[in-house]
Amino acid sequence: MAQAPALLDPDEPPPFEVVNPGGAANLLLVCDHASNRLPRRLGSLGLTPEQLEQHIAWDPGAAAVARGLAARLDAPLILGGYSRLAIDLNRPLESPDLIAAQSAGIPIPGNQGLRPEARTARIAALFLPYHRAIAQWLDAHPDPARQLISVHSFTPRFVGQSRPWPVGLAYGRDPRLAQQLRHVLARQSDLLVGDNQPYAIEDAHDFTLPTHAERRGMPHVMVEIRQDGLQRPAQIADWVERLAQACQHIDEALLGEPISEG
Repeated sequence: MAQAPALLDPDEPPPFEVVNPGGAANLLLVCDHASNRLPRRLGSLGLTPEQLEQHIAWDPGAAAVARGLAARLDAPLILGGYSRLAIDLNRPLESPDLIAAQSAGIPIPGNQGLRPEARTARIAALFLPYHRAIAQWLDAHPDPARQLISVHSFTPRFVGQSRPWPVGLAYGRDPRLAQQLRHVLARQSDLLVGDNQPYAIEDAHDFTLPTHAERRGMPHVMVEIRQDGLQRPAQIADWVERLAQACQHIDEALLGEPISEG
């Protein structure tokens, strides 16, 4: 099989960014869909500049919230460096949505008819380095009480349906951290908090938390913030403060024993 050239040129940004790696907080923040940047060799994938600003390319506002939390909590943070249109860092390798041929009804021409070597090049250049960075950081900082929090954002409407939750908390087999955060957030001015809404974590569709948290028995949660609440700096700052206060009220003793993958 012919081998594709390296996907990233030497002068392009790396496939992930680590912020505050020595942070003192007992948690690791990650942001899978932080960027809408595409590798130079992929061009625009046949999309318009307007389409590359939409949710199909990234989670608008998520990186700003994650960076704010890292600073506010003195927490380490690992962010993905490229658009989910190049490869979705939160999809299993066998998922058909790993490199989406269409998203939200929009065809992605540059992802259609992809040759195996081109797919392999994206995995090697973007997917594996990001997840290797998360795994290596966790391996180097073992702590049974450490928490893993993944920061995302979601659209106010999907397939014509309104999504009423300003924020949602997603989990799979282990609800410990989500339950505590939901209780604290709901107490902040009766905030409507989605319980596995608008998304739940499932092995067929999610990779980051099942791989890095569930397999380690780590308390974890995916925080989803509705994008109409992330349009202005003041809104982002408000969410950073809300989430930071909630994280600071987590009672590690109530998280109980690790729930291992079974």
